[in-house]
Amino acid sequence: MEYLKESLRSEEQAQRLLDRGLKADREELIKRLSSVSYYRLSGYLYPFRKTDSDNYVEGATLKVIWDRYCFDRRLRVLLLDAIERVEVAIRTQLTYHFSEKHGAFGHCDERHFPNLKIVDYIEWRENLIVETSRSKEAFKQHFFKKYGDSHRNLPVWMASELMSMGSLLTMLKGVDSGIQSKVSSHFGMADELLLSWLRSLYAARNVCAHHSRLWNRVLGYAPSLPQRNKYPNWHITDATGKRVLVNNRVGILLMICHNFLKQISPTSQWRKRTEELFAEYPEIPVKAMGLPAEWTKHPLWT
Repeated sequence: MEYLKESLRSEEQAQRLLDRGLKADREELIKRLSSVSYYRLSGYLYPFRKTDSDNYVEGATLKVIWDRYCFDRRLRVLLLDAIERVEVAIRTQLTYHFSEKHGAFGHCDERHFPNLKIVDYIEWRENLIVETSRSKEAFKQHFFKKYGDSHRNLPVWMASELMSMGSLLTMLKGVDSGIQSKVSSHFGMADELLLSWLRSLYAARNVCAHHSRLWNRVLGYAPSLPQRNKYPNWHITDATGKRVLVNNRVGILLMICHNFLKQISPTSQWRKRTEELFAEYPEIPVKAMGLPAEWTKHPLWT
């Protein structure tokens, strides 16, 4: 089928939304659409669409939609803040244990990545070379100026500082189980769980970095949960037997970040700032985030 829709001016976009039932001051709506695209804003309107048409149900107002948009934007900033701290902490542990076992340039030897296929290792190394070449960090320039006659690669503790989060995840997946266990045990969890959580946070980070809608998104990579018998708080159920925390929505990522930050940065105000954001927008339906109504009283949060 050929795509035949034409571009619309902000005034025409506003009128279309009004015709479909959005309650808004026309001039204010035009102003909003000049700073946030029609297509982006329509993602926040989607839950208000009638099932049998493109029109909106009662309650679809510009204030409600704009509040959800602003909440989502600030939620992404909060989550990025937490993910950065988690990423740095995992990077630190992985680099330490890897270099302790394989030395400064052990990452240049594919034999030290038994859990990666050779083609995946080559791709990882090539990405790291590109990331290194693009960097303008002073430590990189200093190293090659002083040691460049003998070394074409940075030591792993320098190279790791230039890795993307995706490269970090690949490295953690690729190293031997002994190193994985040392890293995961530092955070008090099993290897598979740490990899699952890091993969989910990496996917969420990409959503945040591209300024995409997050608050009610179904996660592409749902994180695994700890074992029920050892960690029952992750499996609390309601009266119907369903878990009160849904593990494919952003709410579970908030719990995961909080779990990490209690260890990484016990004095962090991240939890307080998160609660303040929700308190500022009390009308946000937390169920769409996979959270129970009184989620701040959940044992994982308290």
